[in-house]
Amino acid sequence: MSDPLERIADALDRMSPPAAEAPDFESAEAFVWQTAPDRLEPVAQVNRIDLALLVGIDRARDTLLGNTERFAEGLPANNALLWGARGMGKSSLVKAVHGALSETGLKLVEVHREDLPSIGRCLALLRGRAERFVMYCDDLSFSQDDAHYKSLKAVLDGGIEGRPENVILYATSNRRHLMPRDMIENERGSAINPSEAVEEKVSLSDRFGLWLGFHSCDQDAYLQMIRGYCDAYGIEIADDDLRAEAIEWQATRGSRSGRVAWQFFTDLAARRGVRV
Repeated sequence: MSDPLERIADALDRMSPPAAEAPDFESAEAFVWQTAPDRLEPVAQVNRIDLALLVGIDRARDTLLGNTERFAEGLPANNALLWGARGMGKSSLVKAVHGALSETGLKLVEVHREDLPSIGRCLALLRGRAERFVMYCDDLSFSQDDAHYKSLKAVLDGGIEGRPENVILYATSNRRHLMPRDMIENERGSAINPSEAVEEKVSLSDRFGLWLGFHSCDQDAYLQMIRGYCDAYGIEIADDDLRAEAIEWQATRGSRSGRVAWQFFTDLAARRGVRV
């Protein structure tokens, strides 16, 4: 009979998932990190729009594009946090910037918020490779009892290994400090040392070298967005008609944003029989 410790060791080996293997990075320009089992799934076609169609966010566009260009060339670059109003193009900008630079060989890797605890294993597949990667986490935020942010902090600056030289992190969030203001105030008010109570979570935002703010657009920018989509897809519509229909659509939604502009354009294109 074999030793009990050997049998336990054999059982643990069978239960342990095999180490993930790096995919063929030439097979796609973008990948999604999946767990159980760990793997990088290639994306056949990235859902994005052209960089030139992003209107009203010129400063954020130019800043992120310049930062990404420098990173793609092997120069120093900062992690970036894109925060602010919903539907104003934060996610679209990340994907559009990558699309504009995809010919350089730059790869996009999306990591879902719920998979952040496994981010170290993902980085292990990317570390030391010749390719350069933009790691992208969309709609990043944390609740009061959420410890996922600790995994991210080590990637941004801390830890012995730190962030690999060939990986940069871009995250989008509706919150500048990645946690609700009322939670910040609650922890500050109930703590023995108020400043230390929120330091750990708020400092996560500080580890992003770039903070790019996105704010609600005015009516002129909203209409300019729609006109840009119409011109790009060859839809002819008089300015007065576009203005009247777009403002009515906006009124039914109760807001103006890039997302609302695209939703109106999608409806307009469908009514005109144009595929987008």
